Amino acid sequence: MIASIVAVIALVGMLNYLAARHYTRFSWSSRTKAQLSPQTLNLLNSITNDIKVTVYFDKKHELYTLVDSLLSEYHGKNRHISIETVDYVNNPAGAEKVKATYGLRSAAQKDLVIFEANGRTNYVEQSFLGDYTIDPQQNEKGEREFRYVLKSFKGELYFNAALLRVTSTKPFKAYFVAPHKLSSLISTEKDGYNKLVELLQQNYIQPAVITNLVGTNTVPADCNLLVVLATRTPFFPEEVDNIRKYLNQGGRMLFLLNFTSEKDNLGMEKFLAEDWNVEIGHNIVRDMENSQKDGVDLIISGFNKNSPIVSSLLDSSVQLYQPRSISKRDTGKQNADAPKVEELAFTSANAIIENSSAPHNKPIPLMVSVEKGAIKGVYAERGVTRMVIGGDSIFLNNYYIGSGDNQLLAVNIFNWLLDRTQLMQGVAPQQVTEYKIMMTRSQFRDVEWILLAAMPGGVMLLGGIVWLRRRK
Repeated sequence: MIASIVAVIALVGMLNYLAARHYTRFSWSSRTKAQLSPQTLNLLNSITNDIKVTVYFDKKHELYTLVDSLLSEYHGKNRHISIETVDYVNNPAGAEKVKATYGLRSAAQKDLVIFEANGRTNYVEQSFLGDYTIDPQQNEKGEREFRYVLKSFKGELYFNAALLRVTSTKPFKAYFVAPHKLSSLISTEKDGYNKLVELLQQNYIQPAVITNLVGTNTVPADCNLLVVLATRTPFFPEEVDNIRKYLNQGGRMLFLLNFTSEKDNLGMEKFLAEDWNVEIGHNIVRDMENSQKDGVDLIISGFNKNSPIVSSLLDSSVQLYQPRSISKRDTGKQNADAPKVEELAFTSANAIIENSSAPHNKPIPLMVSVEKGAIKGVYAERGVTRMVIGGDSIFLNNYYIGSGDNQLLAVNIFNWLLDRTQLMQGVAPQQVTEYKIMMTRSQFRDVEWILLAAMPGGVMLLGGIVWLRRRK
């Protein structure tokens, strides 16, 4: 008997020893299941610094279980990430310590996830983590009520950005060339770009502004990304020359046009066509079958599956507003050192060019990427030249950036242009499915009896039968 007990204890000890070193995590809940994207796994594998994450949350908040589950996956993949949870409702002493440590002075500063490493701190507010829809319902009195329903969870996107901010030594710098848009970059109006600037900051990219590129006002040496939101204001020849020099040195540029300049010559079209094989259409593209506003906006779901910029969007869509066509210029046979141009996003085959009644009969490209190594005889101090050129800039303004997966497309573009290889697979929001069980009062009472009486009683009855059999 004693030998059997010792053998069982030894077996349990060995199993625990093996399990501690060789284990696999399984998630049984469809709501809290967190399957990390390749982008996140690459980022976690690159982190060697110790990072402390404080979950300063009310545990009854509907986002808490999603936050806790996702961070558990982060910790499971990288033991340098430690997690501490402080429920400010049930742990007032712990809450006061967190407030003092991280300088949380406002009563509204709660339900936060705080990241800390290398003396740097960054926190993610719960308001960024969930997308909600309005669900109309009827109450018991038959009156119409509306409630917010959680549609998707964006923790992975914002937690990755926070990890970058606390582990990176120096942020990238993005310069906007937009003398006519200085006010719109900080504007919170729907046609402003305040949310785009915030998105850059969230991804550890510091925004700045170049008022013009005339004369000696060349692209600054610390510019990692040049952002051009073109309207109807033409570029001076000197500005085009300075942009040419920047790109020939291995510069990175996001160049977005829009419908306001469809008939104008901005001075960049010839340069992009002759030097970079990019054709900019003087047109507006409409696709009535994939629109919410009579063809004015376009719901785009056709993407180049071979491009790392948009491959994560194959099951998604983005919303553009009156875009212009942007395509690869057909130059016939190309030299080995010609720029590599890839068309990224397309309409359906039934799209039309404005003022044309006939379908184009094939998808119309609306965005391209360009990549080219060092030009012979030119020292490319910045490395490989990369560009993304699109026929619409409005899809990134405050009104449209939250539509579809516009924000995800923007993040993918930034990461590709800046060659952040550990972030080159897209992070999509985690969809949240809500299940509703409808029962009458009598059905609810039956379920109560089953859970509170029948099931425990059944267990007790079975235990009694086993006890009686053993006594015999």
